[in-house]
Amino acid sequence: MPRLLGIDIPNNKPTWVALTYLYGVGRARALRVLKELSINANELANRLTEDELARLAAHLTNEYVVEGALRRQVQQSINRLRDIRCYRGMRHRMGLPVRGQRTRSNARTRKGPRRTVAGKKKAPTAK
Repeated sequence: MPRLLGIDIPNNKPTWVALTYLYGVGRARALRVLKELSINANELANRLTEDELARLAAHLTNEYVVEGALRRQVQQSINRLRDIRCYRGMRHRMGLPVRGQRTRSNARTRKGPRRTVAGKKKAPTAK
């Protein structure tokens, strides 16, 4: 398995697909980077030479924010929203959807599994 920016990329996939295993690199960016470096996008990742891997790593770190730096940047942005106590920060803090989705019937991913609340007991009737 070739290693790129501390991540093992899969051997048996085309190079452009293997690059999408890096955080912050999608299809468009992978194809653009390979075109800029004139590397065959459809060649299998295990056939990349050490020189090509080094060029890829250098280009990605110099031109784009990817992997650890991007994860850190995203986390810092969320923490800033929490600190200034804006609406989005409060939604992050409470573990609710941040971007306006409804929560009455959906949002199970953010809210977690359902917690059933017992119904109110009725008082006995006098005869």
